[in-house]
Amino acid sequence: MEKSKTIVEKIKERNIKQKPKWYFTISDILIWFIFIVSVFVGAVSFSIILFSIQQTDFSLIAHMSHSKLELFLGLFPFFWIIGLFILLVISVLVFQKSKKGYKFSWQRLFGLSTALSMLLGTLFFIGGGSQWLERSFAERVSYYESIQQKKKKIWMNPEEGFLSGTIGKINGDTFELIDFNNKNWNIDYGDAFIPPIIFLEKGEQVKLIGEMMGSNAFYAKEIRPWEGMNHQKKRTMRRRVNK
Repeated sequence: MEKSKTIVEKIKERNIKQKPKWYFTISDILIWFIFIVSVFVGAVSFSIILFSIQQTDFSLIAHMSHSKLELFLGLFPFFWIIGLFILLVISVLVFQKSKKGYKFSWQRLFGLSTALSMLLGTLFFIGGGSQWLERSFAERVSYYESIQQKKKKIWMNPEEGFLSGTIGKINGDTFELIDFNNKNWNIDYGDAFIPPIIFLEKGEQVKLIGEMMGSNAFYAKEIRPWEGMNHQKKRTMRRRVNK
């Protein structure tokens, strides 16, 4: 009885009033809304990370004459990795404030949020949404450097043996290449390794590994699709089906 009196007295002293039921209902809805949004945006971040990994040509390491870390640092999506981590933390903190959030440890909640973001992000990536979103983000946010821009920095170094652009006229064992800086190159590809999935035709975007032979001449030892092997395989399959 004494304890109950003490509690009642403290309630009166602090003027604590009972909150209505609708307050807790709205609070729960808001918590779940923030949790779902955090997981969804985290999934988007993870899908763009997957897109970045897909665009990274790991075999390029063998051809690099300087720091082997340059490839990873050049294409690593730090912005999205940091964003994913922040959103996962937010989702955990928010869920802990829900009615049953106290029953879960933060490790378990973090694992659950991560698994949900990875699953949704993978589905978003498979559906092609990550590439579209990353491109849209780059067009609308001036200070953001897109994955494609980072990729061009690596593949626009003819002095180092890397060149990329769009195929122009093809003439026997040579073709014209318009690089991403709108410079014309004469490409000798007579002895180049060309994967069977590549169609050498006008308008095709490619990246070359070889040797610079002059101010606008390049000897290609290997030709690769600009968008990566997996993307090119899909295009090749579509072409064969259409035929």
